[in-house]
Amino acid sequence: MHNLAMHDLALSRLARARAGHTLSPEDIHLLAEHASHAELLQTAEALTVAGHGTRVGYSRKVFIPLTRLCRNTCGYCTFATTPKSVPSAYLSADEVLAIARAGAAAGCHEALFTLGERPESRYQAARDALAALGHGSTIEYLAEMAALVHRETGLLPHVNPGTMSAEEIALLRPLSASMGIMLESSSTRLCERGGPHWKCVDKHPDVRLETLRLAGEQAVPMTTGILIGIGETRRERVDALLDLREVHAAHGHLQEIIVQNFRAKPGTVMAGADEPGLDDHTWTIAMARLIFGARMSIQAPPNLRPGELGPLLRAGVNDWGGISPVTLDHVNPEAAWPQIDALAAETAAHGRHLRPRLPLIPSFVGEAALWTDTAMCTALLRRADASGFARADDWIAGTGQAPSPAALRAFV
Repeated sequence: MHNLAMHDLALSRLARARAGHTLSPEDIHLLAEHASHAELLQTAEALTVAGHGTRVGYSRKVFIPLTRLCRNTCGYCTFATTPKSVPSAYLSADEVLAIARAGAAAGCHEALFTLGERPESRYQAARDALAALGHGSTIEYLAEMAALVHRETGLLPHVNPGTMSAEEIALLRPLSASMGIMLESSSTRLCERGGPHWKCVDKHPDVRLETLRLAGEQAVPMTTGILIGIGETRRERVDALLDLREVHAAHGHLQEIIVQNFRAKPGTVMAGADEPGLDDHTWTIAMARLIFGARMSIQAPPNLRPGELGPLLRAGVNDWGGISPVTLDHVNPEAAWPQIDALAAETAAHGRHLRPRLPLIPSFVGEAALWTDTAMCTALLRRADASGFARADDWIAGTGQAPSPAALRAFV
């Protein structure tokens, strides 16, 4: 009788969510324990369609791995390496520009800078390389390269430098369209001996949440999210998402929540760990949608669930994130990006329409002056259509020229 009453209570909370109410942490935990998987997905999909219609975004990007050195040693990572394993500690300006120009030629809008966190605090090779480049920190060099890429190619930088101080955020804000840092988990238990974040000073949840708070204070649009399957419990996942919602409530600056599934990689401490199954992944996506509501953009990387995209859409996904026609996924090199035409076809097979976007998601583009520096705002708006997605062609309203078929299709 008790379980039946709790289930009825869960159904009432799902009805409140459908009506647009923000659910309390207690309501969310009630749903996590007593709503069925099917009920969660049904409500999550309804919210997603209410907030985003049938459009599913993706960002056509080029991936620039500025440095693969990192002071952290996460138990699942193959991106981070040692100075002996790379030709140089940092990509040179010429190497960065070569990658960026290839992306621009392939029709990309985004230059995604990814890098290890503060390698200069661990490696003499990184300190020496930065000194030769005329910089005292990795983030200073990132700022120079982001400015260079935007100036020379027009690509819009999205930077993922990890944890940052208020001063470092201020340095990068005028030079980027958006920034990102994954929370991954808010469980301090994962930082204990034997956990995936043992001795990873930048992965302590308090430090990562503080970066997100500081970014909010400076009106920086941030992409963040959680990584599931690294040893956390379902309750800890929900708590992490609630922590992110609390940060977002103060400043409204979290533009996208990623729910990424762990993939075991040879040569790592977690090479033999079980990967989360599809049902576990969709359950977590649905909980993210219920926590953040209809309007939040929720992403799951399509290259980590090949052939299983329909369930992700039904669970609450409205965006596939960055996809590169030029460079591999340096964080998950074993998982090839889907071809964009194939991704569009698979998305359409599930009743949705794939739409290219910019590093700043469509709902933020309409308020780009609030979220970006004046020059970057202008660059964004020149590339955006009236709905905030990437412009399909060069047509501009009011010129007297008829829009192309591509521009008309953009409003499906």
